[in-house]
Amino acid sequence: MKFGIMVNEGPYTHEASDTAYLFAKAALEKGHQIHRIFFYHDGVNNSTKLTEPPQDDRNIVARWTKLAADYKIDLVVCVAAALRRGIRDENLAEGFRISGLGQLIESGIQADRLVVFGD
Repeated sequence: MKFGIMVNEGPYTHEASDTAYLFAKAALEKGHQIHRIFFYHDGVNNSTKLTEPPQDDRNIVARWTKLAADYKIDLVVCVAAALRRGIRDENLAEGFRISGLGQLIESGIQADRLVVFGD
């Protein structure tokens, strides 16, 4: 099965980002495909390389970067939501790119299921 994933919550605000990551990783390990992961609303905060969690905490941004590199996943950050939160190309973590809502629509069309994490 091919999944599209949408993440609407920040990395340390709720469990939505952790759950989305674990879902994506488990799906890939079971042989499913991920068409794209789209970060929207506060979910765009998953993309900033300015995040510096304490050493004893998980680095959610680094997890997304590694997942994208390991499985060649397209990580798309909504341009409007990103700009509202001060996120620009120069402070994106590796593996992320900024684009528009058309990428979310395309993912919904191309994937068998679009799974949404967060409000």
